[in-house]
Amino acid sequence: MQTIRHLVELRRVLLALRAGGARIALVPTMGALHAGHIALVEAAKLVADHVVASIFVNPRQFGAGEDLARYPRREAADARLLAEAGCAVLWAPGADEMYPAGFATNIAVAGVSEGLDGVARPGHFDGVATVVAKLFNQVRPDTALFGEKDFQQLAVIRRLVLDLDLEVEIIGVPTQRDDDGLALSSRNAYLMPEDRARAVALPRALGDAARDIAKGAAPQVACSAAQAVLLAAGFDRVDYVALVDAETLAPATDAGRPRRLLAAAHIGGTRLIDNIAVEG
Repeated sequence: MQTIRHLVELRRVLLALRAGGARIALVPTMGALHAGHIALVEAAKLVADHVVASIFVNPRQFGAGEDLARYPRREAADARLLAEAGCAVLWAPGADEMYPAGFATNIAVAGVSEGLDGVARPGHFDGVATVVAKLFNQVRPDTALFGEKDFQQLAVIRRLVLDLDLEVEIIGVPTQRDDDGLALSSRNAYLMPEDRARAVALPRALGDAARDIAKGAAPQVACSAAQAVLLAAGFDRVDYVALVDAETLAPATDAGRPRRLLAAAHIGGTRLIDNIAVEG
């Protein structure tokens, strides 16, 4: 695996990899890799000849008071994992390479970015859309893979690609979970053992609420009950528990369309998100 930090070199290497019509898949990450990221790489190898993974802790998607400074950075260990998983290239630019002096462009995706985390983290999805658009232009992948754990992010990226006529196929990969059901996340490393034990209430509350809604319970009642369960389990604050249309992320009003139950909650100073499909 080649580790590349400058765009000129990246384009030279990718030109050689594309020889003969080979397909390129991109797996964007912010590092601190876990089994969920490796699942993206494994899925990418099924649809492309070469996999490019990126590691860039994007300052533009962190708000004031968020965890940019303490976000885990362990590039050497991450690089070993990616090499073992079969990546061809690690694209690891510095902030000056990604956002050179005078950088003045911001991409905002309306609609799908405006509720949920868009309310709790103002400006976050502008940062996501801007860096993802840059990564797509830098790598020019045939396909890019994102985890469904960050479901609103995935919806924002799908909208970005559709609206800007970008020639990249977006593949969502199911959320990877620990044995007790907690969604894998780089931020799980922040949890103290007692908070980690309590955090499993999040997927369990979502599962219970999803089953109740599928059986006919009023979504507002089921979501309120899930919030109460989380607070009783030791979560400090719940940003939201919401049933949304899986495509538009607007409040779900049609049981005949795919629906998704999304939640964000804080425990021990760490903000966790999760989501689950709602059947029926």
